[in-house]
Amino acid sequence: MELLPRSPAEFGSARYWDRFFRQRGQRPFEWYGAFPELCPVLHKYVRPRDKVLVVGCGNSELSEQMYDVGMCQDIVNIDVSDAAVRQMQERSAGTRPRMSYLLMDMLHMDFPDAHFQVVLDKGTLDALLTDEEEATLAKVEQMFAEISRVLQVGGRYLCVSLAQAHVLKKAVEYFSQEGWVVRVHQVASSGDKQQFVLPVFVYVMTKFRKVPGSAARILEICPEEQDRPVRVESAEQLVAAVKDRQHYALLCSQISKTPCREQLSLDLCDRESGRPRYTLHVVDSPSVKPSRDNHFAIFIIPQGRETEWLFGTEEGRRQLAASAGFGRLLTVALHREQLYEGMAAIQAELSGKVMELAPPGLPARQQVPFLSVGGDIGVRAVRHRGSSPLSGDFVVEDVKGDGTCYFRRLIFLQNRNVVQSEARLLAPTPLPGQKKRRKDKRKASPTEPPGAIDKSYLCCEHHKAMVAGLCLLGGPDALPGELAVLVVGLGGGSLPLFVHDYFSQARVAVVEIDPSMLEVATRWFGFCQGERMQVHVSDGLDYVAKLAAEAPAQYDAIMFDVDSKDLTVGMSCPPPAFVEKPFLQKVKTILKPEGVFVLNLVCRDAWLKESVLAALRAVFPLLYARRIHGEVNEILLCQAGPAGRRSPAELGARARALEGALRQPGRPWDSSYALADMLQAVLVL
Repeated sequence: MELLPRSPAEFGSARYWDRFFRQRGQRPFEWYGAFPELCPVLHKYVRPRDKVLVVGCGNSELSEQMYDVGMCQDIVNIDVSDAAVRQMQERSAGTRPRMSYLLMDMLHMDFPDAHFQVVLDKGTLDALLTDEEEATLAKVEQMFAEISRVLQVGGRYLCVSLAQAHVLKKAVEYFSQEGWVVRVHQVASSGDKQQFVLPVFVYVMTKFRKVPGSAARILEICPEEQDRPVRVESAEQLVAAVKDRQHYALLCSQISKTPCREQLSLDLCDRESGRPRYTLHVVDSPSVKPSRDNHFAIFIIPQGRETEWLFGTEEGRRQLAASAGFGRLLTVALHREQLYEGMAAIQAELSGKVMELAPPGLPARQQVPFLSVGGDIGVRAVRHRGSSPLSGDFVVEDVKGDGTCYFRRLIFLQNRNVVQSEARLLAPTPLPGQKKRRKDKRKASPTEPPGAIDKSYLCCEHHKAMVAGLCLLGGPDALPGELAVLVVGLGGGSLPLFVHDYFSQARVAVVEIDPSMLEVATRWFGFCQGERMQVHVSDGLDYVAKLAAEAPAQYDAIMFDVDSKDLTVGMSCPPPAFVEKPFLQKVKTILKPEGVFVLNLVCRDAWLKESVLAALRAVFPLLYARRIHGEVNEILLCQAGPAGRRSPAELGARARALEGALRQPGRPWDSSYALADMLQAVLVL
């Protein structure tokens, strides 16, 4: 039996609908959900005393159910299908005396002006507006004009729709230009019984008298999980907001039926500001054998730790999911712009939404655990917000790491998942004679001033490898003596500070293009200049070029730790111009013959990386590479002098000797530095 039209245009044909209802018989046909799903929205806008017109009623039970529950009873139903009208007249004969069914075309209605308080349309506009041809649009405008004519001022046109973009945009533009208030409700889904994958919406257009010369429009959207509408500025924004909800519904439908082959990511936004509040990643582990208790879990990433390898990379999240032992793990990252009251509040806020992302086969009424590290949501305190013409918006924040340590971080918000600079904070020390008050059970506030910067600690693994590379200088068993070191890229200043403090005879010159970064490093990361430490605010390219022309062969070590602001290039460190062969020749010119050039390379583009290595080989015959585990960073140690090629074992021995020389009595040294291990794992290129 053929019930579907041969072409979408037939949806607007009376002949098609007459044939449709004759073939379907007495079975009700419900466009876009039944009364229980629509009732919460309809109840807001239909009053018991309203006179209601239902256009394109078909043989839906909606009018009958509205009548029977007492929502309203003065209901007039019209349709172009004689078969549908006769069916409905027979069904309501003698039982619903105040409800009528009329054979009538909604494009040419016989009712007087301002006759109804409500016009209800369930799928009729969608059936009519099947394309954007001129003839179709003319019919739609005629439909809107007739609805406007028969509605009283203050009356509501309720249109139930799947909200295809062209349908929604046409309705919003027409009625908002007429001065009507337009609000779009998302209808709450009915779970497995939902007929359509895409969500159903109700447009609520409230008629107001058009004010001549007024350009103000009131456009609102009301998502299913909240009653309070959200104002938007334009029809385009309203269409985009609806499209986001449609995409989310489609995503939920897909992952509820089949496991995810790739990790999916989505943001849940704050209702008031529209800014992201939670970032979710859906991670499926096919290797986990399903049982009743390990289908699904939610993992809350502690604040400030979302950039760590375990939580911030696909491979890390995959490992986390496997070790947790759940078939599907949903990781949740918290955003720095948002406030969170605690784990219980987060769980209450997310519990309904995350269940929409549950895996197939989840048992009914299954309790889904919320997991975290240590059972809390971590600590994050933003200390400073700033903006620079060169670096864009940035923040300095203190976060609690794994255990009891706290760290200060510099984050560029254009790449908010990358820590630009990091330093460990020292625990506050009591003043002489100050005693701890045991009875004071007041918890320390995360906004209280933290301890000072621990200048002896290198947080970044790639900085440890860069320091280890200095073992190529001097003899095999001795600490290099007087050193001239050039560092391009200041950040928080931890790398030049460490070289300055631990190599007591080193003179360090730092080049930083952004004066804002010098201010941040000085104010927030304990950086200071002195006789052996000078910062030059300049473009590194220009500074090196000038030195090459005026003062060659003056540095024992040159370190590049400079990021690229161009996110479209597959190399985020350094900018491509810093590794072009002509510029590398200038770097070689200002380097002493036995000196070492240390480069922090972060490159995801395999072809681009190979071209960088080729340029380096052409200038520096000796090239060593140290990959940083769990990161994209790779430290390249480059030499052009007469020293012969060294094996990884020899490099490890020299790094061990360097570490021994740097460890001085009374000087703090962290066991994680392990400089020898850093260089025993190098690749000789």
